Amino acid sequence: MSVKVLALALLIAGLPLAADAQGPGAPPVRYGANPAAGKTFTHDGVALYYEVYGQGDPLLIIHGNGGSIGSLRPQIDHFRRGYRVIVMDSRDHGRSGTAPGPLTFEQMADDLAALLEREHAAPAYVLGWSDGGIEALLLAMRHPEMVRKVASMAANLEPGAAINGQFLSPSPPPAKVAAILASGDARAIRGYRTSQLDRDEPHIPPQALEAIQAPTLILAGDHDIIRDEHTVEIFHHLPNSQLAIFPNATHMIPYDDPATFNGTVERFFATPFVRRDRFKDVMTSLGKIVGEMTKGP
Repeated sequence: MSVKVLALALLIAGLPLAADAQGPGAPPVRYGANPAAGKTFTHDGVALYYEVYGQGDPLLIIHGNGGSIGSLRPQIDHFRRGYRVIVMDSRDHGRSGTAPGPLTFEQMADDLAALLEREHAAPAYVLGWSDGGIEALLLAMRHPEMVRKVASMAANLEPGAAINGQFLSPSPPPAKVAAILASGDARAIRGYRTSQLDRDEPHIPPQALEAIQAPTLILAGDHDIIRDEHTVEIFHHLPNSQLAIFPNATHMIPYDDPATFNGTVERFFATPFVRRDRFKDVMTSLGKIVGEMTKGP
């Protein structure tokens, strides 16, 4: 992604945290800043902050670039009613620590695997949005035993080929980068590091997705940041996949229309996966229609 995409991500990060009453008179829960649910552990030298809500089968939800646990309010509110929802601030995001070197999506996927292991939550359902969708795919590739089903919203494999042109912008000049890194402004430094991550990465060969055996739902808006053809390419390289393109929707549908988005994901998680045969299944249904038509009154 680009600086313009990062600006959207920072807007997500600035959305109000959830005020989720647990009963009459109960204090509100602030997702991402809840001492009652918050925990911290260290992986790969980075302190990682996470929260857990609800009961049931484990569901890991992964935020996007510049976001945090708080940006997932509509998803946490919905899924905690039927799942044990596990949410974490990625390294260099939210309340988690800063990585000692450059950020990579592979590191972030390994952080998530460590989290699931710590919570004894594998195999888990996994839902990722934007950069979180990339991490979800990499988690399934690098740690297949950790994943039950994956829902990946608006992921990309190669930013230059994937991002719609109006969201692309060049890297800042070296002098500006040097000034940011020397400023001591932690927020500005993190902003540069996370935006640079999306300019530089990922670089995932489409054929590498063919190793993912977990049932995977690929989602996007029909007016997404990610090019439609790129989303379809991801879908075609996953052996056990389904595709959902939301009509009249953007990259922000998890926030703009959570009822539609969450309902689609929940149906995928709750329904046994059946790999469809493009020809056979069409002809089977067509035969049933013809049979009904020939029965007569």
